[in-house]
Amino acid sequence: MSKSKTSSSSWLPQFNPGDRVEISSDEPGFRGSWFAGTVIRREAKNPNRYVVEYDKLYEDESGEKLLQETVDWVELRPPPPAEKKKVQLKFGDEVEAFHSDGWWEGAITAEHADGKFAVFFRSSKEQIVFEEKELRLRREWVEGKWEPPFEQRQREKEVSNAKSQGTNSTKVGKGEKLSEPEAKPNLPEEVVKFTQGMQVEVTTDDEGFKGAWFAATIIEPSGEDQFLIEYKTLTNDDDTEFLREEIRTCHIRPCPPETIIVDGFKVMDEVDAYYNECWWVGVIAKVLINCKYMVYFKDTDEKITFKQADLRPHQDWLYGKWVVPSKVRIFVLLTYY
Repeated sequence: MSKSKTSSSSWLPQFNPGDRVEISSDEPGFRGSWFAGTVIRREAKNPNRYVVEYDKLYEDESGEKLLQETVDWVELRPPPPAEKKKVQLKFGDEVEAFHSDGWWEGAITAEHADGKFAVFFRSSKEQIVFEEKELRLRREWVEGKWEPPFEQRQREKEVSNAKSQGTNSTKVGKGEKLSEPEAKPNLPEEVVKFTQGMQVEVTTDDEGFKGAWFAATIIEPSGEDQFLIEYKTLTNDDDTEFLREEIRTCHIRPCPPETIIVDGFKVMDEVDAYYNECWWVGVIAKVLINCKYMVYFKDTDEKITFKQADLRPHQDWLYGKWVVPSKVRIFVLLTYY
């Protein structure tokens, strides 16, 4: 039995001692973050792993010695180059926010009159307000190139800004967590309004089903911020009719838009997999033959094989808008027999 790390192509980066890099981590509480550091050396036994030293992270609380770690190449990237032109940030932009000595991936959910922005972090479900200088547009380092390219993103922003209109605003202090009423931007009512007969997906916090999304139909309102829904795949105890349940609005979302996958999925793509009558978020761990994929589920530490027809690109519903998450930067250890 042997273990190896997978990659989506034969391309491998080459980092040299002294190179400035940003370092990612999939450890609990750090997913979606990038910390500045320096390459110390490449491992002799495994050329795909590097010893790095962080700029602002230390081995202990004394802060006397900088932390050094050995990481896989997929957890490294060069520091993104500066924007050639000033980019006007706006609602819905996917950004990285400088917080706690690192850059954290999030999405702008509100613009404030004082020039600050509320950013929602999917990994921690938090929303924090930042100054513009603490934010940068998020890009992906894929096979030695930034995606989208800086020039392309700049052109897209210029066209978008030319069409943009004024936004609602509130005032909140720097780096302050928003209270629940302030955390919701003023969105058009029709964006978040659920109506009778609407096809939706619902989730639950019940043990064993956390993070799963079930297809359902809105039956009627059943109270403030709550609806009676009917599941499309779950039935009652005697299996005579579809199950009905009262669900809070925060656990309901529209059905994701259909996305056509032309070239198939790649290793480390984040997907939803249809399993046991619902959708579960996972990561492509291995591309198999005959349009099949091995999907890794972090919460259960399982790997299951799916047909492409049972997978869809993962998207998040944030304040009335579908947001495509960053490519998951984990390296999956696969076991071959």
